[in-house]
Parts: sequence; C-alpha cells; structure tokens
Amino acid sequence: MKGIVLGGVSSGVGKTVATLAAIRALDGAGRTVQPAKAGPDFIDPSHHERVAGRPSRTLDLWLQGEDGLRRNYARGAGDVCVVEGVMGLYDGDGSSTAAVAEALDLPVVLVVDASAGMESVAATALGFRAYAERAGRDVDVAGVIAQRAHGGRHEDGIRGALPDELTYLGRIPPNDDLEVPERHLGLHMGDESPLPDDALDAAAEGLRPDRLLDIAREPAGAGDAAAAGDPAEPTDADRPRVAVARDEAFRFAYPATVERLRERATVEPFAPTAGDPLPPCDGIYLPGGYPELRAAELAESPALDDIANAAAEGVPVLGECGGLMALAESLTTVEGETHAMAGVLPADVRMRDRYQALDHVELRARRDAPTAAAGETLRGHEFHYSTADAASDARFAFDVERGTGIDGDRDGLTEHRTLGTYCHVHPESGAFDAFIDGL
Repeated sequence: MKGIVLGGVSSGVGKTVATLAAIRALDGAGRTVQPAKAGPDFIDPSHHERVAGRPSRTLDLWLQGEDGLRRNYARGAGDVCVVEGVMGLYDGDGSSTAAVAEALDLPVVLVVDASAGMESVAATALGFRAYAERAGRDVDVAGVIAQRAHGGRHEDGIRGALPDELTYLGRIPPNDDLEVPERHLGLHMGDESPLPDDALDAAAEGLRPDRLLDIAREPAGAGDAAAAGDPAEPTDADRPRVAVARDEAFRFAYPATVERLRERATVEPFAPTAGDPLPPCDGIYLPGGYPELRAAELAESPALDDIANAAAEGVPVLGECGGLMALAESLTTVEGETHAMAGVLPADVRMRDRYQALDHVELRARRDAPTAAAGETLRGHEFHYSTADAASDARFAFDVERGTGIDGDRDGLTEHRTLGTYCHVHPESGAFDAFIDGL
C-alpha cells in the first residue's frame, strides 16, 4: 500500500481539513483510501473514519517502536494511505511527523497556510526541505498543499514560485464551514460535528489526486514487520471473554487495541451510559473518553455497580484515563456537580479548567500489575483535564519515569485485580497481551 504523509508547518495550519480533503479527492478518483494519524490521537482519526469509511491507523514511534509502527501501517488496507501529521513537521521529541515519515520512507506533503502569502509559501516549503538535509534527516518534502488559498492570481503566484523539486498538489479555499468546533481534549468527534459534505467536496475539488498518487510510494519494511508480529490465536475453548465499554463516555480506544483483543479473546461491547448491564466476562476494559460529559448517566447506570461487584470478586479490570475516572469514588464536573462512580479505586476525581497533563509517558512497574510484571516498563500517552485525589493508603502499580501520572511520581491505582491509570497504552507495548494472559 503506497502512502503519503501530510505534515504541517505548525499546529493549527489545517492539517485535518487537508487530510479529509485528500481522502475525499482520492476516493473520488476511484481509490480506496486507508487513513492514518501520526501521534497518539483519538479525535482526528474519528473524522478520518467518517470520510474514509474505515478506522484510521495510529502511527507513533514512542508507543510502538519502528517495527510496531510498520506493523500497524501494514495492517491497513487500501490503494493508498494518507497519514495526517501531528503539530509541525519536525515538532515532538517522542515521535514527530518527520520521524514517522522517515521510519516508513514515505514522502511528505507540506500543508502551508497561504492566506497571507504567495512566493513566501514556496520559501517556507523550501526551508522545510532544506532543514532535513542540514539536520541529516532522511525526510523527503516532496510537495505542497496551499491551505486557505484563493484561486486565480493567488494560486498562480504560489504555483509559479515553487521549484521543480516541489510538486504543487492543489489548494483548499478559505471556508468557515471547514472549521471543526473545539472543546477540552481537542476537536469534537467526527460523528458529533462532521464537516458538511458540500464544503468538503469543494475542498477536494481544489486538490490534484493524480499528483498525490504520483508522489506516493510504498513504505520500507512494513510487510516484513507485519508478518513477524501476528500473535497466535487461541482456540475457541481457550478464548476468554472481555467486556469492553463503548459509548459516549468511553470512546478512546485505538483500532489496534480492539484488533488485538479480538485476536486473543471474545469481545463483548456494552454501553454503560445507555443503561447496559455488564455482560458475563472474564475481564473488563474501560477505555478513555468523556465520562465527565455523561457523569449523571454513569452514576445511575447499573453497569457501574456490576463492575464494582465483579472487581470485588477478583475479575481483572483495566481502566485508562476516563476508565480510571469511572472506577473512582466520585467525579466532580467543572461546574461543581459531584456524582458517585463505581467506587472500586480509592480516589476522588475533579475536572479542571486547564489540561493537567499532555505528554508521552514511560512507567516502570513497582510490582506485578495486570499490564506489566514488576520491573518492566510501559510506554504510553496521557492527556487529561482532571486530577485524582487518592487516599493516603492507596496503592500504586507504577513509578513515573516520564510524564505526570496521578500524583507526579506514581500512576496506576490498584485494588483487588483492578488497575486504573491516566496512561493510554498501545497493544505494541505488550500491555493488553499481559492483561489477557492474566484472565
């Protein structure tokens, strides 16, 4: 599967809109598009999935390592993969867009805000291309998409200023309808505030899918990494049952996580905010999401009592970020309303006006935990607006070697066989295999 990476000159330049327009343009040209996202994001991929009709792959060197990144790329399916970058092209010490492009040997299409420039767009793109050479990076900045560019003289000036080594791939016109509303943790999800189809069609019309396909190329080593990384599937008789919360409160699960769980277990989805009871299971996974927006429904859900009873009986439970919040004693919203949660973990959670942590994370297990053995390290990602006030006698599973965790030094509250953590982990970390092995 050939691919291209859409990198931005900075955050806020319009990478998501450019990515969605590229997906729509390539689809209109009769190509099956596999979307992907560089970096540990759950929200932009929801917009990709709505437009492409298939889940977006997560590509992050910190979370996955090079082999894991290549495996996740190769497990996609389509004629061409469109990878949306994170922040500016070279930004991010854990896994920048440039590092992802370099690891896969994919060309970069630079998204440049052209709203107040013409020749300067070419100068900017040349600077990003020259920086790779000066820094000794094998990053191929091969083309440009002019974001917020008018037609006529404006477009002609941009295109005419580009040198031969930079392909002009089209423009996206300024349009207020191409703005996705924001809230804490980022944009609204793709099914909540999708871009209007007519606005997206107009944006796609300004791009050149033929030229996008011309510069796309096959990645390095993805097929070999995929063949080497597939786990053996258990027989039906050996297959445990894992209940996975999936609803408005629990939305942040990587596609690869669900895939790995399905490879090794029978997945039983349930929706706590819809009043679903906990299905019969051997283990429970509560992903991250927005429990603070559904706190009242969660407090009245029979599922939380079911989870508390299962946890007390020794059923392994893993809660990530939003899952940690739901497993706590209480959750207080930013408006000051306090709601009782499952009460499995000895902590009270409170939402804050500003984010409390945003970083790649590395944790070292203090003792054996559901996702790691004592002394092992896990890499993950944290992004949350809440704080968890843990009881003085609370037990923690991990020391924080990078990141914030629950109290700056520790993460992973434990009780019975339940683990609640602010850290989102990817299956390439081995955490979900360890969880399944313990069922």
